[in-house]
Amino acid sequence: MIKVSNLSKKYVGKPAVDNISFNVESGEIVGFLGPNGAGKTTTIRMLTGYIPPTSGTALIGGYDIFLNSLIAKQKIGYMPENVPLYDDMRVREYLLFRAELKGLRGQDVRKHMNEALELCSIKDIKSQMISSLSKGFRQRVGLADALINKTPLLILDEPTNGLDPSQIRSFRELIKELAENHTILISTHILSEVELTCDRVLIINKGKMIGNNTPLELSEKIKSSTTISLELKSQDHDIRDTISSISGIKKVTLEKEEDDWKFFRIRVDYGNDLREEIMNLGNKRNWLIREIHYQRSNLEDAYIEMIQNKDK
Repeated sequence: MIKVSNLSKKYVGKPAVDNISFNVESGEIVGFLGPNGAGKTTTIRMLTGYIPPTSGTALIGGYDIFLNSLIAKQKIGYMPENVPLYDDMRVREYLLFRAELKGLRGQDVRKHMNEALELCSIKDIKSQMISSLSKGFRQRVGLADALINKTPLLILDEPTNGLDPSQIRSFRELIKELAENHTILISTHILSEVELTCDRVLIINKGKMIGNNTPLELSEKIKSSTTISLELKSQDHDIRDTISSISGIKKVTLEKEEDDWKFFRIRVDYGNDLREEIMNLGNKRNWLIREIHYQRSNLEDAYIEMIQNKDK
């Protein structure tokens, strides 16, 4: 459904997206992850034909988004991060207007609108002014707009941004329902949503593609290690080196300091619980230890480690 080859975008000679390539197959739900400024939105804007690339190609359903833009765009339902709704229109009026803009005519306009209202569970608010809607309902109206012309591909940019936990869960269930008939590319920062919703994860950092795996495969990449969180108070200046001297310690990171308390993240060999050794060392050095916690790595750990490794 999506085939990206050597896609790049430069602004004043500086690469925002740097020679990335990836495929999204029909029927997949793919998460698109990356820190702020990584190049996610620039990539999505190129895929939807809003901006041209500096080089490279992007095919949507076999059609080049730049050379055959009209045909390619007919296959895309796009929901931007901040959905541009008209507050002075009613939900029904807005969707009818959008359906006609997208080329629907005659009975298809009302038929597609009613189906989108039903699918997004907003039939009961179709007569309300958009200005009166909550954030959650505004997102649903934006999604109904993306669905109204029944495109095979949905591209959603931060669809759960600003939603409360209940709305996020509801939206996640809706995405899973849509996946039965659509290919979906979701740009998001919420790793738990990716883990629960997506079949595959693309990770971009500083304009470069650094990951293309299933959520499970990403977690398996760092399954060779486990994390110990440590909070302590001490006047020692060599705490990190001292902890690193313990056999089996892979990496020690000072995450923050707060009111003389130091917060360390300690990476150890998988399954190797070294809390007792750390406590014995702390007693010898007279460290005041407030908390020590052992946890297995998850998708968030994999994501953070990949980003940090590429930043070096």
